[in-house]
This record gives sequence, structure tokens and C-alpha cells, in this order.
Amino acid sequence: MARSCSCNDFNRAALLRRGAAVAGKGLPNIEPGMPVPAGTGLDRRTFLLATAGTALSVYGASMLSPRHFEEGISQAAAASGPNDPVLVSIFMEGGWDALSVLAPVKEAKYKELRPVLGLTEGSGKPFTEDENLMWHPSAGGLAELHEEGKVTAFPAIGYEPQDESHFTSRHYWEVGELDTNTRTGWMGRYLDLPGVGEPNNPLQGLSLDYSLAPALATETMPVAAVSSPANYTMSAEGLGEPVIGPALETFGALGALAAPSPAYAQARAASYDTDLVLNKMAAFVESEKKSGDVSPVTYPKSEFAERLAVLAAMLHTGMPIKCASLNAVGGYDTHSDEAATLATNLEQTIESVLAFQRDLEARKLDDRVVIQLWSEFGRRPQENGSGTDHGAAGVAFLIGTRVKGDMVGEFPGLSKLDENENLVNTSDFRAMNAALLGQWFQTEAGLVIPEAGTGLAGPSPYGQIPQLIA
Repeated sequence: MARSCSCNDFNRAALLRRGAAVAGKGLPNIEPGMPVPAGTGLDRRTFLLATAGTALSVYGASMLSPRHFEEGISQAAAASGPNDPVLVSIFMEGGWDALSVLAPVKEAKYKELRPVLGLTEGSGKPFTEDENLMWHPSAGGLAELHEEGKVTAFPAIGYEPQDESHFTSRHYWEVGELDTNTRTGWMGRYLDLPGVGEPNNPLQGLSLDYSLAPALATETMPVAAVSSPANYTMSAEGLGEPVIGPALETFGALGALAAPSPAYAQARAASYDTDLVLNKMAAFVESEKKSGDVSPVTYPKSEFAERLAVLAAMLHTGMPIKCASLNAVGGYDTHSDEAATLATNLEQTIESVLAFQRDLEARKLDDRVVIQLWSEFGRRPQENGSGTDHGAAGVAFLIGTRVKGDMVGEFPGLSKLDENENLVNTSDFRAMNAALLGQWFQTEAGLVIPEAGTGLAGPSPYGQIPQLIA
């Protein structure tokens, strides 16, 4: 993983989101015009502390106990069908450079704007839907899946008017509308819909991170954040191997006994509930120890790849997950040293995503899952020397066996940039999300995305909803 050159705005955004992760406690001051992250103020309950100091947290369910967690997961898993759709949203943090991911190598203007950073024609695979474009050499996994018809590409996606602040633009994407006052995420609002979310199934919206992804922030339904279920174990003060195992089993057994008083009942309920959560995670802990058994495919060595591998295992065992969110490897705020940073982080991310897709295919889960890759904006077409500054239109992808596998919105070219010398948008992120809601989740998109309309030709301020699912 390579570190990007984070600008001040990006650092403030990270600081605010770390504050939001503690459910509204100790939030730093927000500068004028900066939106409060979706999910700020949601109640959070910690079920099980890990020895590394992280926790399994459930948001938006103040009355939920581990016992309800166990029951809710089991009920939701039993009710779910083998074809229930899942969306895995992967965020490329910092604003990745669309003109490097899909480089217009045959345009003369490209060489003029990118004398240092411009990619050489033939160094990557050609993009078959536009002969002017070429995949970045580190995005070979995407090119491979695209050739198989499993990638839908948005070569110039964004919104109008464009905001070049990391914090504000990311917020717009997370909440699914251009409103700084919205406090629920677009996936969270989907989970809040009647008949979609379950009041005692926090795994329906799963943030594989140390804090809740704002796009999953709900109003009524519980959602969860966990860095990786495989990391979780249980410790006891002063106890180690070989004593701790039998001791924890005894604690669980004691929790199931009848209680002679309310105080005993409270203590035994806590012991019983903790034992339930520990047992629920035990399969994943054991899988992590035997890494060769985690997946039928080989993943790259990274924390991001490990999370994807565990996610595939969770889906394989029937965990009732509807929406999952992850951050990609590294950062993409490449004001300097872009060539090396982008190549390193892009390769590690895309190779992990390719392994995840192959894992799903091997487990015969690929018909159920769509993967979304997105970033808050693209970079400016003209380089600044060794990097690129904040721009407008970026690039996004949908990956999966069920996606239509074509290009949405043509590449606009570099001969006519917008008034700020940025790439012009040819598709809108809200239309992409509306299409996922209507075609993938089979729900009325207008209930989640404002003004989305109810059909492919429905009225909206951002154009016709594209057909994304075959």
C-alpha cells in the first residue's frame, strides 16, 4: 500500500469521520459549509471487544442485545433465499484519477496535458468499447473481467454543479443526493424501507471497517461495523492458554443456569450473550487460523483482501447480508508522486477484487452479488508536475456476472473541458444508484433517491436511468 499526498481538506474530512465513528461524542468543530457525516449521533453498542482493542459495533439499535442478534441473524438467514441480491460497495478514498484508470492515450490533447504522467499507448490493455481509451497497466484484473462481460464502466461520472471538496463531494455520494443536511446514507435508506430491513438483523448492512460507513447509516434499522470477524476472540483478565478455553466454556454454561436473583440474572445474561457472539464468530476465527481453508481461491496478502475473503465466506455460510461497504487499499489523493502511488494501490485493490469475484464464482454466489467501485471525484486533466489536483468527472465500475457489461455515458474527450478545465460529466452517480435500487434490489428507486422516478424513462434531474442489470 502506498500513501497518497493528503491535502488539508482531506485531513479534516478524516478527522471528522473519526469523530462520527464514536456516535456523535467529541465531534470536532465543523467548518462552515462542511456537512455533518451521515450517521452522526446514531447510538452504538459494543458486543465483543477484541484483544487488539477493536470491537464489533451495532448502530441504530439501542435495545438490541447479543441474544437478539443471534436470534435475528438465524431468522433472517432462514427467511432469505439463495438468489437474494447483495451489493458490495468499495470506496476509492481521495478521488482517483479517471484519466489514468481509463487513459485516453490516442488523444493528442492527453499528451499535451500529461507530459509526465501520461501513459504510453500499449502499456495496458485496450478498452474495447472506446478505441481511444486504455486500461491502466495495474487494472489488468478489471480489463480481464470486462472482456468477460462482467464490468459496466462509467468513464465520466459525477454530478452538477461539481464540488471539489473531498468532504462535501463524498457526502453527496454517500447520501445519494446533493444535500448537505441529509443524515442517512442511500443504502441505509434502502434498508429502512418496509419489507427490506429487519429490526434485529444488524448484518443486513455490514461495514467492514473500524467505523460505520456513512452510506449505510439508517434511521430505524440496525447495521454493523466490524473490521474483520476473523480477528475476534475473547480474553479474560489473568488467564491464558490452556486455561482460558475451558474457562470461557464454563462462563457460557453458567450463563444458561437459572438465576436466584435479579443481580444474578443480569450477570448470567451478559455471560450467556457474550458466549453466543463468541460462538457465532468461532467459525471465522478458526478459518483465519487455517488460512488455506478460507477460500477456494488465493487472495493477495493485504487487510483489504482478507476482508473480502471473509465476506465471501460469510455469504457462503448464509449470513443475511444485503449491503456491505469497504475502503479500498491506500488513498488516491495524488497531488504528488501519482505514478507510483496510483499503480501500487490500484494493483492491490483490483487484484483483490478479481480474487473476490473468482471466489464468488467458485462458491456459485456470483449471481447474487454486484460490486461497486466509486470515488468522490476525478482528478484535473492537466498534471501539476508529479500529480493531479481535484477535478470533476471521475470513473466508476459495477462488477458481477449479472451486470450488463457495457459502457454508460460516452467518454467526452479532452478537446472540450468545462469552465474549470475539468472533464465533463456524461453520467450521474444518482442515476447509477437509482438503477441499482430498481433493477438489482427490485424496489422503487424514488423512495430512496429523490426525484429518481419509477422506471427506466422516469423523470429525474440527472437524466434517464440506465439499464445496468442484464
